[in-house]
Amino acid sequence: MDEEGLAEQESWSPVHRERSQTSGSLSEGSGKKRKQQGVPGMGQQGPEPQTSDDKEPCTKRVKPVAKTLSAPGPPSAKVTPLKRLSQSIQRSISFKTEPRPPGYIPPPRAGGCRRRSSKLWSETFDRVSEELSAREVKRQEVIFELMQGEQQLVADLNLVKKNYYEPMLTLAILPEAELREIFGTLDSLAPLHEDLLGRLLGLRQEDGTVPELGPTLLDWLPGLRAYESYCCHQVWAKARLDRRKQEPAVGEFLRLCQESAFSRKLELWSFLDLPRSRLVKYPLLLREVLRQTPPEHPDQAPLQRAVALAQDLVGLINRKTGEAECRFYQQRLSYPEGAPRHPGIDCSSLLLCHGDLRNSKGQRLHVFLFQEALVLTRPVLQGEQVVFQLQGPPLPVGQLEVQDLPDGGGPAWGGRSCLRVSAGARAHTLQAADAFDKQQWLSRLRQALAARPPPELDGSLGPLAALRLDCDPPMEHT
Repeated sequence: MDEEGLAEQESWSPVHRERSQTSGSLSEGSGKKRKQQGVPGMGQQGPEPQTSDDKEPCTKRVKPVAKTLSAPGPPSAKVTPLKRLSQSIQRSISFKTEPRPPGYIPPPRAGGCRRRSSKLWSETFDRVSEELSAREVKRQEVIFELMQGEQQLVADLNLVKKNYYEPMLTLAILPEAELREIFGTLDSLAPLHEDLLGRLLGLRQEDGTVPELGPTLLDWLPGLRAYESYCCHQVWAKARLDRRKQEPAVGEFLRLCQESAFSRKLELWSFLDLPRSRLVKYPLLLREVLRQTPPEHPDQAPLQRAVALAQDLVGLINRKTGEAECRFYQQRLSYPEGAPRHPGIDCSSLLLCHGDLRNSKGQRLHVFLFQEALVLTRPVLQGEQVVFQLQGPPLPVGQLEVQDLPDGGGPAWGGRSCLRVSAGARAHTLQAADAFDKQQWLSRLRQALAARPPPELDGSLGPLAALRLDCDPPMEHT
């Protein structure tokens, strides 16, 4: 199977249901009937013909409106477990029975929008002290944003477990081993963020302010090391999920979930990627709290150490995640039969970027930029996994030359958003999806070239032996 067929298999978009118009027709019909009954003495026309509804006895049993507005169509003869689940997940999810910590701020009701509406700290607490400076108000706003983010993340992590993991396990949509492969150590992250949320709520005073934040963060931040195993495993988890959601049962379950209110129109992977997105925000949020903290404030020094610790932890996890992604794709490369593995690929510890580009024949390629080599491949399905077949020898980054081709200067089949890469006698003209994608590739390629160390100079004295003092041609004497 070539990459065109593979792309068609992997493309998937949710099916949006049409909104029912029954409510409009019901109100119009009832209004019409009231007009037909009329008021004595009004109108010059005779009575209208009787309809079937008028002929029915007045003792007819009327169905409830909630049932009348149900989805049209005959009921299914056989209700499968998946069908029962689809009916249950259409209902709104209530968290009223769950215990809530003191000072809990209920999140906005989940609807069809992707974004959650959130209130400011100054809007939440009406009795904000007028003695607070504008800088202190901004500081409290950032701390409040940190707390809201923790609360929303905890809610989403519990949502994933309750509405994805547990139903898929109960209905045997996927084996437990594969569910652990897809969800990874996600279950261990919720207690971590519940801990921080509880600590922050415990620091809040009656007026809603949090006096000092640094010592609590210094004590909590080392727990973020739990993210290392989760983030490093994500590339394997996404590959497994992308493959399994092509199956009818899995794809139908995920479609029903995405159409339900609790999902906010988000795919499952968007929820699984939320922790990583949250992780990279900690240095930004803490730096902003520090920026709004006066130098003489007792929280100044602890916050400085907390910012440094958060940056170090996020940097370490990002590096480990990049190395894991590099190993994943190194293992997925398929060499031609009898061809040796390329040392420039195997010795690379980072994958700088990868994505789809087209060659001069219009064929779609998946291109990898490793630290030491640029590799052109074609994705194919081999068994139950996608592998990437090498299309020609890789181009060593040390010999790589990159050229930005102007629009109209590329191949005859396109000529827009093209670039040219070459190493020695081998050259490839590649076309990106658009101008933005092209600039991203050019930027990454130039960064890879700039990161290469300069060539080492030969320190031996051998070349000096060939030098001669009379190397210039002799001058003629007159």
